Amino acid sequence: MKEISLKINGRNYKIAIEDKWTLLYVLRDVLNLTGTKFGCGTGDCGACKVLIDGVAKNSCTILAKNVENSNIITIEGLSNGEELHPVQKAFIEAGAIQCGFCTPGMVITSVALLSNNKQPTRKEILDALDNNICRCTGYIKIIEAIELASLKMKGE
Repeated sequence: MKEISLKINGRNYKIAIEDKWTLLYVLRDVLNLTGTKFGCGTGDCGACKVLIDGVAKNSCTILAKNVENSNIITIEGLSNGEELHPVQKAFIEAGAIQCGFCTPGMVITSVALLSNNKQPTRKEILDALDNNICRCTGYIKIIEAIELASLKMKGE
């Protein structure tokens, strides 16, 4: 076991880890931050996405020891207390939530996209979602939610 320091959702943690532990394992099984989901374990589905220094990344393929000096935001860290992030609100308003399993990764990907591109085109939205799989929908409501969030965030 090796002790590392991680900054997650604005909070500093000192955690004893094994070298092979992924960030996803630490989030879910050590810190009980279960909003980030385990999907495929190979980085193909996007259910485990988190923001690492503002970039949406699959936490199932990243070793926890490799993000020691990074700023990590999970789905739990997007809201401000009881106030949801504008992207989370837009997903609810647009009905972009079916079973909810992919939603955290979709929201994280959307936050990363909109932080770099305030008014993405539909193609840019689709490109951003390329590594996120939803098995419930045809993505229409998800795309509409991102467009709605873009409009809402534009007014901020």
